[in-house]
Amino acid sequence: MSFKPLCNKATACAKPSEKNNKNSQLSPELQKKIQQLVEKTKKNMIFVEGGSFMMGDFGPITRKDKLPITGLYAAMPVHKVTLDSFSLNAYKTTFDDFDLYTEATGQPKVGMQEVSIKRRVPNAPAGISWQQAHDYCQWLGEQVGIPMNLPTEAQWEYAARNRGEYVIYPTDNGEYELGRNVWSDEQRREVNKPLNTGMKISILGRFPPTPLGFYDMATDGYEWMSDWFDPNYYKNSPEQNPQGPTTGTLKSIRSTHQVGAAQSLQTGGSVTTIYREGKEPNPQFDKDDQENPQYININGATSVRCASNHQQPFLNKK
Repeated sequence: MSFKPLCNKATACAKPSEKNNKNSQLSPELQKKIQQLVEKTKKNMIFVEGGSFMMGDFGPITRKDKLPITGLYAAMPVHKVTLDSFSLNAYKTTFDDFDLYTEATGQPKVGMQEVSIKRRVPNAPAGISWQQAHDYCQWLGEQVGIPMNLPTEAQWEYAARNRGEYVIYPTDNGEYELGRNVWSDEQRREVNKPLNTGMKISILGRFPPTPLGFYDMATDGYEWMSDWFDPNYYKNSPEQNPQGPTTGTLKSIRSTHQVGAAQSLQTGGSVTTIYREGKEPNPQFDKDDQENPQYININGATSVRCASNHQQPFLNKK
């Protein structure tokens, strides 16, 4: 079974000539930056060989006491999944990356609210809605010349678990070690001190990657998945390339809380490879609600790590 990319008027399914015509209208400086993003993307897209694994809370099949790891209802039951090969970006999308997309497509920058702008450092994960994440990945695929989209939950978990190993934490060694492979509170304060904002700011790429080469799967913000979210989906999930329910009101998110793994341990174990929950895909402030803090980015905690169902590596790395 193979995946088909979503196509619309501004997606990765556009013909090369259409892409070239659009880019020719951009300034030479912006075209150069987009080309640099293309080269960076090709380098950072990690090819993950497909295979089968047991998806979900694997405690009952690996622990002597047969107890679940997190007890999260939505992560049960554990079930067999078989995936085709795919590629996934080593990094979450940064504000620097996303700014190129909004400038090239004539959209306003995200995260420019009065308070949120203080978190807006170039290598912080871009705080975006599901639709923005979806559109960005398809635009990026158009620039690269290979269709790209959001990962499925199954793809993300398979990659985070090193092709389906029984790994609880998506870190370099499968362990959770404050200060070495995830942020400690002290490290976060030291990094944020020069920025003089009094806020915790996410900075990507500060800790070792997973064995497959993925950074920040256990830190610095949730990641949008392509799937609709249903806490009961695992009960009837197909084995081959599951893509989530056909409809829904919430979109699935993976990874962990924006301010760091330490807090995430207190919010249902979201730092683990098996954690899943749903979030409103395109939230909006109620303009009539005067108590709503409209000076913050309502999507500040969610970013994206783009994927591709292309069956070959982006680069032939020797």
